[in-house]
Amino acid sequence: MQCAVPNVFFTDIISTVEFNHTGELLATGDKGGRVNKNPPQFRSEYNVYSTFQSHEPEFDYLKSLEIEEKINKIRWLPQKNAAQFLLSTNDKTIKLWKISERDKRPEGYNLKEEDGRYKDPNSITKLQVPVLIPMDLMVEASPRRVFANAHTYHINSISVNSDNETYLSADDLRINLWHLEITDRSFNIVDIKPANMEELTEVITAAEFHPHQCNTFVYSSSKGTIRMCDMRASALCDKHTKLFEEPEDPSNRSFFSEIISSISDVKFSHNGRYMMTRDYLSVKIWDLNMESRPVETYQVHEYLRSKLCSLYENDCIFDKFECCWNGNDSVVMTGSYNNFFRMFERGHRRDVTLEASRENSKPLQVLKPRKVCAGGKRKKDEISVDSLDFNKKILHTAWHPQDNIIAVATTNNLYIFQDKVI
Repeated sequence: MQCAVPNVFFTDIISTVEFNHTGELLATGDKGGRVNKNPPQFRSEYNVYSTFQSHEPEFDYLKSLEIEEKINKIRWLPQKNAAQFLLSTNDKTIKLWKISERDKRPEGYNLKEEDGRYKDPNSITKLQVPVLIPMDLMVEASPRRVFANAHTYHINSISVNSDNETYLSADDLRINLWHLEITDRSFNIVDIKPANMEELTEVITAAEFHPHQCNTFVYSSSKGTIRMCDMRASALCDKHTKLFEEPEDPSNRSFFSEIISSISDVKFSHNGRYMMTRDYLSVKIWDLNMESRPVETYQVHEYLRSKLCSLYENDCIFDKFECCWNGNDSVVMTGSYNNFFRMFERGHRRDVTLEASRENSKPLQVLKPRKVCAGGKRKKDEISVDSLDFNKKILHTAWHPQDNIIAVATTNNLYIFQDKVI
């Protein structure tokens, strides 16, 4: 099956991108259920380290529902030993994977032959000490836990707690709390499903734990609100401790207002003081101590406001863009159409639009800022809003936790850029 972009198979489309906590590994998941891990050979040069099939397509016979193998989210666990661990999820099932290396093999067994057959005990006349001999490096990915049968609706978020023992998973109407060692039960901590589904007015779109406070998490909704909950207050966190919501500007009210106000991603800053949300047209930064309005608002592609009708007709208005912070929370990044991505420097209120494409992404080539002409006379090097390609979109981005290295996914291509090294 091919997608809207020519010569691209649907299963090869990248659906999530995530650096590990040190930035030494970069994982991508695709719609074919595969997870790729890439370690750097040099600064910002990542090569394929391991690829494994995380999920397979399934069929729910009770509901006559096909469950796609597409990887919705990947989250790394902090490294505690030589092995790496990550969580990956499709629409229904979360798996904990162990990724380990082997470059030696034992030789010289007493009780069995080298091919694994056991020896006759009567034939053993002397004892030998087994030795480890070098071998070609082998990277093994093995599933350690499978967390299933807890979500009626599609999983849209997973987030590892700062206690490194628990994590949450969220679908459209519920959020569950899991222990990493226990697979057969989870605790439901948020449930917004109404008794009568005809009364449903909003759904959960994203959820994340606070980076330092293990009792605090937030979840966003399709109505543009973010609720912060404290698990110390109640076992079921249906009553939030804080509600972050910006009053709507009456002058911008339209048929599409509710659709474009839906939040597609929410991310805490590394220091835990701020929270970033992404809706269809903008990125907003919230101070956790101020619920009434965001402290910063950045317009990602305001020039599309006049195109909302056509974007609604081709379903692009429902695209879910992600956002990310740089290592010290001074810059935020998110994607747009035409393979553009936007960066906003918070302290200086500067922003830039860059393009990820094969034509302008040769090694060591400096990216040139791009500008979109919304109307009137188009200047040289500007691109008209009418000529933007809406099939080329950057939904998934990631920023290295320490260095100025970014990963940008465009359909089935992964681009890695770094700041200019003099």
